[in-house]
Amino acid sequence: MSIKVTLPDGSEKHFPGSISAYDVAKDISPRLADAAVCAELDGKLYDINTIIDHDVKAVFHTFSSAIGKEVYWHSTSHLMAQAVKQLFPDVLVTIGPAIDSGFYYDFDRDTNFTDEELVSIENKMKELVKADLPYLRTELSKQEASDLFAKMGETYKAELLAVIPDGDIISIYQQGDFVDLCRGPHLPSTGKIKAFKLLKSSGAYWRGDEKNKMLKRIYGISYPSNKELNEYLLFLEEAKKRDHRKIAKDLDLFSINDEVGPGLVLWHPNGAMIRHLVEAYWKEEHIRKGYKLVYTPHVGRANLWETSGHLGFYKDSMYAPMDIEGQDYYIKPMNCPFHLSIYNANLHSYRELPIKLAELGTVYRYERSGVLHGLMRVRGFTQDDAHIICTPDQLNEEVEKLITFSLNMLSHFGFEKFKIYLSTKPEKSVGEEEDWDKATASLRLAMDAQNLEYDVDYGGGAFYGPKIDIKIKDALGREWQCTTIQFDFNLPTRFDMTYVGADNAPHRPYVIHRAVLGSIERFFGTLIEYHSGNLPMWLCPTQIMVLPITDAQIEYANEINERLLLLGLRSEIDKRSEKIGYKIREAELKKIPFMCIVGKKEAENGQVALRQHTVGDLGVMSFDEAVLKLNEE
Repeated sequence: MSIKVTLPDGSEKHFPGSISAYDVAKDISPRLADAAVCAELDGKLYDINTIIDHDVKAVFHTFSSAIGKEVYWHSTSHLMAQAVKQLFPDVLVTIGPAIDSGFYYDFDRDTNFTDEELVSIENKMKELVKADLPYLRTELSKQEASDLFAKMGETYKAELLAVIPDGDIISIYQQGDFVDLCRGPHLPSTGKIKAFKLLKSSGAYWRGDEKNKMLKRIYGISYPSNKELNEYLLFLEEAKKRDHRKIAKDLDLFSINDEVGPGLVLWHPNGAMIRHLVEAYWKEEHIRKGYKLVYTPHVGRANLWETSGHLGFYKDSMYAPMDIEGQDYYIKPMNCPFHLSIYNANLHSYRELPIKLAELGTVYRYERSGVLHGLMRVRGFTQDDAHIICTPDQLNEEVEKLITFSLNMLSHFGFEKFKIYLSTKPEKSVGEEEDWDKATASLRLAMDAQNLEYDVDYGGGAFYGPKIDIKIKDALGREWQCTTIQFDFNLPTRFDMTYVGADNAPHRPYVIHRAVLGSIERFFGTLIEYHSGNLPMWLCPTQIMVLPITDAQIEYANEINERLLLLGLRSEIDKRSEKIGYKIREAELKKIPFMCIVGKKEAENGQVALRQHTVGDLGVMSFDEAVLKLNEE
């Protein structure tokens, strides 16, 4: 029986009979066969050694693809778990997935893994790589798998099996003496894992639930070469320097403490000033673009959230209700229902549309403590939120305006590189097919009209409509989510939104959810990391530090400081009885853009010595010349 294999470019390979995916790859190119980590056959992933016995469409994934990395890293997590079990036989294994950058595995153990133990585990992994143990797949019934893991004493695997429907085929993978419950696929053997590093150990609750036992998690990374691994480790070092939590501590921007509550941010004066400047610019730009600012409550009655569907779809992320006069009220996780309620407060004609409602609205969402991360993942945050309510005919123009507006605003903060995604209809969705097609076409047309490059995330849209996501690319190549433009076919119907058309009849408007900056908290963290704390001068809480060399110049320094403040520049004065070198170093560490240094000669001549952060001395000049330089910056 002849086998036909169709490749991604449409070309075909014909073989006289059954053949392994590996041999197909080798027939295409020996280099591809050596690099391939798995095969995608008719849209499903398989081990590279899988036998092909019928006509298929085939894609071969290497480490260079997202799927290839996931398989490579997940295989390394199994390798690490095998090493841990050999060194610590009493440890119970749980799960070990690939993540965005590497992998982890959770173990049930009483004590944390020490740095010395991580080194021992790495050395054992190297031994297992040299042994080149094959990853072998076996399919079992649910009962057979349960009996196997019960005999091994692996109680967590038995718990995972319990939720799998009866009758489903269970797959296990074994390399050497290690057996794991896994659907795969995996690398052909441990010898394919060339370079790896265990990064850290931490605690993690089983299944992310604080009510469950605290497990011990080990994070790691692996690559096909030592060169790639070393480059990644250098990247991690640079990322640590840019970590917004470290920079925030150095610059005294914000804090989060257990007394107030995890995931709840305290904004210190410096951070609050930067946030104020971001929000003031946001408001000014929205008003210029015809948006109407609104303010909405922090809580709403249960029936509002029932109408919006949040209690049905989103309840697990909402905080418990409050009883107010016998009625349940919920703290808001989103602003949308309030904005649509404002629209519904009046009757609207097609002549009024589009109506653009915008708010910097603080919302609260329940996030498990294990996923909280500085400003990037919090429980209370302020959304840069807007809703555009328009007619179907206005759709294309409004989407184009939104993209231009978003990119211009992000560029104003110094961001230069973006990655854009179009997410299309998922399997589970609401709304008519015709509306989905029209909305998706509008998004495509808007991006094509501006010659924007974008990737399509097929099936990645929200259940209520397609969307565009604009992500910032930082100096380290990382992507950060900011702008999202989402259509909604759900809420207009749920809230029975209408406008009076030219025919004097009621019509259903389109609603576009839109955020440019995303959450202010996450945007703030992204901004700090992107600039490594060296913010553009217009965003700096203190723009100029006036530094008297001795106490004799304090009076003149006060005069300079007051004149700068009157001109609208954010100036401070350092009156401490410290040496001028120490004061300069302090100002440099605080990343203050400029310093006005005044000594005896400057005071006598009515001048200042200007110094710029990271640049150095700019020379002695008159006050007016200094102001001209500051304003130019």
